[in-house]
Amino acid sequence: MATTTKKRASKAAGTKTANAKSAKAAPAKKKKAQATSAKGAKTKSDKLSAIDAAAKVLGETEEPMTTKEMVAAMAAKGYWKSPGGKTPHATLYSAITREIGAKGRESRFAKSERGKFKISA
Repeated sequence: MATTTKKRASKAAGTKTANAKSAKAAPAKKKKAQATSAKGAKTKSDKLSAIDAAAKVLGETEEPMTTKEMVAAMAAKGYWKSPGGKTPHATLYSAITREIGAKGRESRFAKSERGKFKISA
């Protein structure tokens, strides 16, 4: 019995040293800087997200809109276009309701009536 206890102890000790070796910090990776051209071309970071574009559209119209209307207006004005999804309006609706739920009165959006949103005051 003493030999099995020794084997277990040596295995456990070996495991600890192996874990300690693998726990060493990996060297930090350098982030690539995004190149911007002198002409002022838009980079990936300059594009608006769907929810930011919706806030911009609602701020410009100042009328309550459905998410389908928002998606159409965002595409027409060139703020945002769907990357090919079948229901971008449903995704936008979900994002807006999550923001309202998370931020409450400090949210950019307010529900004006069933299925319509406006910019909160």
